Amino acid sequence: MNDSVPAPTPAPKPRRVRVRAPELTGKGGWLNTGGKELTLADLRGRIVVLDFWTFCCINCLHVLDELRELEEKHRDTVVIIGVHSPKFVHEAEHQAVVDAVERYGVEHPVLDDPELATWKQYAVRAWPTLVVIDPEGYVVAQHAGEGHAHAIARLVEELEAEHATKGTLRRGDGPYVAPEPEPTTLRFPGKALALPSGNLLVSDTTRHQLVELEADGETVVRRIGSGVRGLVDGAAEAAGFSEPQGLALLDDGAVVVADTVNHALRRLDLATGEVTTLAGTGRQWWQGSPTSGPARSVDLSSPWDVAVFGGRVWIAMAGVHQLWAYDPADKTVGAAAGTTNEGLVDGPGAEAWFAQPSGLAATADRLWLADSETSALRWVDLDGVVHTAVGTGLFDFGHRDGAAEQALLQHPLGVTALPDGSVAVSDTYNHALRRFDPATGEVTTLATDLREPSDAVLVGDDIVVVESARHRLTRLRLPEEAVRVESVAHRTQRAATEVAPGGIRLDVIFQAPAGQKLDTRYGPSTRLLVSSTPPELLIEGEGAGTDLFRALELNPAVTEGVLHVSAMAASCDDDPANEYPACHVHQQDWGVPVRLTEGGADRLPLVLAGMDD
Repeated sequence: MNDSVPAPTPAPKPRRVRVRAPELTGKGGWLNTGGKELTLADLRGRIVVLDFWTFCCINCLHVLDELRELEEKHRDTVVIIGVHSPKFVHEAEHQAVVDAVERYGVEHPVLDDPELATWKQYAVRAWPTLVVIDPEGYVVAQHAGEGHAHAIARLVEELEAEHATKGTLRRGDGPYVAPEPEPTTLRFPGKALALPSGNLLVSDTTRHQLVELEADGETVVRRIGSGVRGLVDGAAEAAGFSEPQGLALLDDGAVVVADTVNHALRRLDLATGEVTTLAGTGRQWWQGSPTSGPARSVDLSSPWDVAVFGGRVWIAMAGVHQLWAYDPADKTVGAAAGTTNEGLVDGPGAEAWFAQPSGLAATADRLWLADSETSALRWVDLDGVVHTAVGTGLFDFGHRDGAAEQALLQHPLGVTALPDGSVAVSDTYNHALRRFDPATGEVTTLATDLREPSDAVLVGDDIVVVESARHRLTRLRLPEEAVRVESVAHRTQRAATEVAPGGIRLDVIFQAPAGQKLDTRYGPSTRLLVSSTPPELLIEGEGAGTDLFRALELNPAVTEGVLHVSAMAASCDDDPANEYPACHVHQQDWGVPVRLTEGGADRLPLVLAGMDD
């Protein structure tokens, strides 16, 4: 007689939700396929990751970098498809998408979807969003925001095993076809700096180098950097950068470089060409990371520009919507202004909101900044208080001159202080150079027919503009009179979500990746922040909390507006035997245009990770 107790049957794995994937359509057609039009049927048998992105969005650029390792490791089973879904009018131009794909080193097929057709079919609400389609053509996961690469990698391994067993996995080369390289001296240059010698230094961003040019802006003196993406200190020919941008002169005559994708500040010794690292670890800053400390031990996040102001190097930290500062004296770095929330809020630095600050220029008493996603020109005073000169928020942009309170810009990336106290704005998506005069409060246009100007530098009576998408520097005589431009105003093109006036429920969907659980060791592992534009839209439900759901009361007297939702969740490996499990932060900001309509939805689901059943 056998009295042994049979082992318990393992619980079956939960069945994965599957939804048939809609077809991929976009009027702009396909890039990086050698001219071939792709369909989902062409991709059957492969694991497909759709990356909904737009090239203005810093979080989208972070995800491009996150996906590189997955793309390389699973090249024979995974096909990543970029679906370019524009926010700004300029981003709907096909040539602008072509430029962006090359500029950011996108090595997978991209569907240009200027009318957001595929975005709508997949019910996407935020940039970036990742959608995973299994080899049989079903959607099995959706993730909004950054920090999901580890979860998608785990899912890919599960899908590979499952569909290899079923016989539905097809291995082989993907549909990516590399474009022919162009033989220009510069390739999508980012920023420029006038050197004491009279020469110009330019960040040759896409080629991961710095280029010193003679005063004519054309003749190459030398290149600094190997041209291979990497974080490498050393001599000029060996040093490694990754999409460098901003440049500024230090008091000792060296140059500080915003090495954007390396999340670092670098130092260039002009005399020797030697490159060293001043700040950053090479890792991207995440919520919960230190916000100050010894410069070489603190993570940064996509530093886009630098300027010396008040004895410190101020950093436009585009990746976290903040300004940071590096102190050359004690070699420390720390947050100086901004909360990491994305938007336009003035006031003391610790309370201000920014949206991808991307250009800086210092005068004796002001630090000017181009706040790109709010299409705004802003400034910080000597007391650290933030002010807005031009711009209203995330959703209004255009080309309109006149009084600053009604003037419009479109995603500016650069700002230059002029000798008369005014500032020139590299109004990138308007292909224009604009001017704001604090004395009169007027905005004018200095030059048009530039191509994605990203910076400008004064050289005598001239201003040298970095025409990023024409791969050159363009010298202009500073005009005495403004150019007349017909006014154009735009709002974001995303369709508003119809919601019921009164009470609605906001649900942020988060399912911890397989093999992980919410990290509750030090308190709540989730955070939810809600606000609105206009503020009167929300009667109840504004503010911060730790639950990923919220009862909102909407004001029936406000018929349209935008709900701003920021969510964060931390998950860790679920292994009791591991004292130090690996943990991951998942975060996303949504700006959801809403229209209050009788009979509208009484629930607003936003997917951070998982599927909304």
